[in-house]
This record gives sequence, C-alpha cells and structure tokens, in this order.
Amino acid sequence: MKTRENLVRLKQFQVNDKRRQLLQLDMMIAEFERMAGELEVQILAEEKKAGITDITHFAYPTFAKAARLRRDNLKNSQHDLLQQRNAAESLLAEAEAELSKAEMLESRDAKNRDHDSGARSAMIG
Repeated sequence: MKTRENLVRLKQFQVNDKRRQLLQLDMMIAEFERMAGELEVQILAEEKKAGITDITHFAYPTFAKAARLRRDNLKNSQHDLLQQRNAAESLLAEAEAELSKAEMLESRDAKNRDHDSGARSAMIG
C-alpha cells in the first residue's frame, strides 16, 4: 500500500511545515519585542535629555514622537502576529491529528500485510 505511505509522508511534511511556520512567528514576535524595547530606551533617553515627558507639550522631542509611533506600530504588529500564532497552533494540532490517523492506518495495513503473508507461507509449506 504505497498510497498510505505517501499519505503519511505528506502529513509529516505538513506537520513539519506548520512547526516551521510557528517557529518563524515566534522569532518575529521576539524580534519585534526586542526592537520595541530598544525604542523604549531611546524614547526615555530623549525625554530625559529634553527634560519633557509630556507628549502634548509643544517642545516634546520630534525623535521621541517618531520613536513612540514606531514602537506602537511594532506592538500592533506583534499583537497581529500573536493572533496568527494562535491560528497556526490550531492548524498544527489539526495536522498532527491527521498525521496520527494516517500513521494508524499505515500501521494497520502493515499488520494486515504481515498477517496475509504469514497465512500464505503456512499454506505453501
């Protein structure tokens, strides 16, 4: 039953692909977190240097405003990636369940083949 073996291989590929996607999302989320942290440090340094922390103040540093906007965009993107990660986790769980089913079918077919070949050799002998 080559078709079952091919099905198992296909399901294994799909599971590995979903795991890779999950890993990539985790890496991007961590990178966005790191970048947002660096921007936060820069914002605080710029506010300390200017002596102004009120973002509505007319003399609030332009760099700090831009850095805040970028940090907020990173946080929003990170939130979106977290939602994608949750969806990817669900897809991975489904793919793993399908792989498990395919492996069970392949195992059952292999047992049947072994049983059939054993019965044939007993008839021949």
